[in-house]
Amino acid sequence: MYPGNPDVPDDVFADVHRQVADFVRTRVVPREVEIMRSDAIPDDLRAQIADMGLFGYAIPQEWGGLGLDLVQDVELAMELGYTSLAVRSMLGTNNGIAGQVLVGFGTREQQARWLPRIASGEILASFALTEPGAGSNPAGLRTSATPDGDGWVLDGTKQFITNAPQAGLFVVFAKLQPAPESGNGIAVFLVPANTAGLSVGAKDAKMGQDGSSTADVVLRGVRVGPEALVGGSAEVGYRAAMTSLARGRVHIAALAVGCAQRALDESVAYAAAATQGGTPIGDFQLVQAMLADQRVGLDAGRALVRDAARKYVSGADRRVAPSVAKLFCTEMAGRAADLAVQVHGGAGYMRDVPVERLYRDVRLLRLYEGTSEIQRLIIGGALVRDAKAAQ
Repeated sequence: MYPGNPDVPDDVFADVHRQVADFVRTRVVPREVEIMRSDAIPDDLRAQIADMGLFGYAIPQEWGGLGLDLVQDVELAMELGYTSLAVRSMLGTNNGIAGQVLVGFGTREQQARWLPRIASGEILASFALTEPGAGSNPAGLRTSATPDGDGWVLDGTKQFITNAPQAGLFVVFAKLQPAPESGNGIAVFLVPANTAGLSVGAKDAKMGQDGSSTADVVLRGVRVGPEALVGGSAEVGYRAAMTSLARGRVHIAALAVGCAQRALDESVAYAAAATQGGTPIGDFQLVQAMLADQRVGLDAGRALVRDAARKYVSGADRRVAPSVAKLFCTEMAGRAADLAVQVHGGAGYMRDVPVERLYRDVRLLRLYEGTSEIQRLIIGGALVRDAKAAQ
């Protein structure tokens, strides 16, 4: 059972949710083309996001955030998924995979130093895990962490790191050298962007999500002190990565539901207004079938996301349910976006039409926080292990 969030009661959250939904539809949706063409989030929108506390909506109130739990998080994510995903990307790492490493595993000193500035949006935090040759599986990391006095020296290259060009803090995962006799040998470090030896590459040119920034992050002889080691222990890295990714998978699934809702809304509006031979195309049964398929997937995905979030918060399932939700919802959103373009016909292929942008944006959802293939391995492996254990 979902225990409820004592820090943010239902009536308080309802007001937050209402404000976010209004902001998305009245402030962001009208500027989607501007965001796409400029490949940037306008400064005034970022300021409004900060004023609303959205850079820290999932950060505990103790550190200046709103203190929403994952059940509430997914409701906001479904709203944020309704518009340009670059907006969610800008604030997502602070609330999600980067910020949650500090929330769940940081020392009190680390939390006090970084979380208030993360929650306010003063600092953007980046989750530096992915590398060439090591994406969905952290066990393949090559970035090294070598002891040096009471600190560490980091060397390696990270790839596709969200918000890297604007980040003030990098949450860096590295393999311990020499490797320990037991454990995964993965540690996680807090590395300020201005640390000597850390450099950020050119902004990546991507298929979609215009306005969001990703880039390589290169660490060459980056020396950090003992205060940089998350949790004060070299043994928490792998657990921090897996925990943050699992939580993030539920969030991404909710984001996909928001995208699917937008795809359906745009499809229905177009089908009701556009005509073929004087007849609204929505009167054609094959078009109605496409709309029906979108609606069925959307409703199933929304229910699955809410169920996975409740299981995560209650502790009933923090491994398989997130993977189930992410796999289904991101694949579903991809189909919904494809059907939306099909309903629009040639108009759906035009650059400034919302469903064209949506079609490109949602493709990434099946890749980050673990690809669809990784989710299938997690789900299938768990089923087999449970069956063996029951024998």
